[in-house]
Amino acid sequence: MKQLLIIGYIWPEPASSAAGSRMMQLIDLFLEKDYKITYACPAKFSEYAVNLEEMGIEQVQIEANKSEFDSWLKKLNPEIVMFDRFMMEEQFGWRIAENCPDALRVLDTEDLHFFRKARYEAAKNNRVLTKADLFSKEAKREIASILRCDLTLIISEAERDLLIDKFRIDRDLLLYIPFLVPQERTSQSKSLKSFEEREHFLFIGNFLHDPNWDAVLYLKQYIWPLIRKELPKAELHIYGAYATQKVEQLHNPKERFLIKGRAKEALSTIENYKVLLAPLRFGAGIKGKFIDAMLTGTPSITTTIGAEGICGIYPWNGEISNNDQEIAEAAFMLYNREKRWLKAQKNGFKIIQNRFQKESFSTNFFDTTNRLQHQLSKHRQRNFMGAMLMHHTLQSTKYMSLWIEEKNKHK
Repeated sequence: MKQLLIIGYIWPEPASSAAGSRMMQLIDLFLEKDYKITYACPAKFSEYAVNLEEMGIEQVQIEANKSEFDSWLKKLNPEIVMFDRFMMEEQFGWRIAENCPDALRVLDTEDLHFFRKARYEAAKNNRVLTKADLFSKEAKREIASILRCDLTLIISEAERDLLIDKFRIDRDLLLYIPFLVPQERTSQSKSLKSFEEREHFLFIGNFLHDPNWDAVLYLKQYIWPLIRKELPKAELHIYGAYATQKVEQLHNPKERFLIKGRAKEALSTIENYKVLLAPLRFGAGIKGKFIDAMLTGTPSITTTIGAEGICGIYPWNGEISNNDQEIAEAAFMLYNREKRWLKAQKNGFKIIQNRFQKESFSTNFFDTTNRLQHQLSKHRQRNFMGAMLMHHTLQSTKYMSLWIEEKNKHK
């Protein structure tokens, strides 16, 4: 059996975040190809994390700046190592390169962190995105990690194009892999709740993720007051994992703005509502809440940033607007007009069928990884910038890590 090592930033929580769902989708791809998988992570185990051992996956707690990792790694001897976000490649990539030089190094970005942060800076200062926002310290770190790896998985076409057009990253280092929906789930189900059976609006999103908190605050201050004037009986229910006190304080039954906390299961929660309301003002990657809404036949209203990378040439499953009044007006129409609602629902299934079918991407994924494994030396020779960055990382990060380890011994 081929051995895959995943070095995770956190233990996967698919019920809490889109990132957790994404990781489980990638794991399923490798399980279907009969890979033996080890998931190693330096984070504390969460009560909401999937028990990977029940799926036949070895779970290993690891520590940064510990030489014991090297001997364990040599014994494991994986063919492929996948880093969950660039921070893990920064900490452990040099150890992989030194102890398993023939292992294919794959980076899963989840989304481009520097792109999300750049948009946050622009939104915070109420201005358009600038080159100075993009060409940041975070960008230098994340793109250096992309260059050091043999292949980077990109979840959004917009992010792939950004890396190629703005940062001149070689296409051969990038592979577009969006959210992956099994074929049997891409067709409209007859068991979906009808327009008449549904009521109210919802928002859903992990509150450890800043764009979600910002969107909820935006709804509370600007959008929901406009909607309430026209739809006084409607309610907005806010779901999300890790809601803090500042989120709970927004709960207001008189305004029908209700904080519901963690949703036990996103799909079964979303399918009860008439409209998903998620006006995201910054962010990156693909927002899983909209994929879940489409799968449950729930139309959504969002911004151009929220919809980015999802619908392609197909019409959105609802409405897209960046204007407060237009968002509110779109909410009135979708909530009250059944024909418009049903059309939006059909648009969602068309997007899923044409853009996110798992089978459309899985073959290319393994064709690419197999090709790179067989041509690894040539592939790395063509990526001189990555080789140069890895050389300097081995000289700097390695010795910093060894110094920290030695310092810790004498505490």
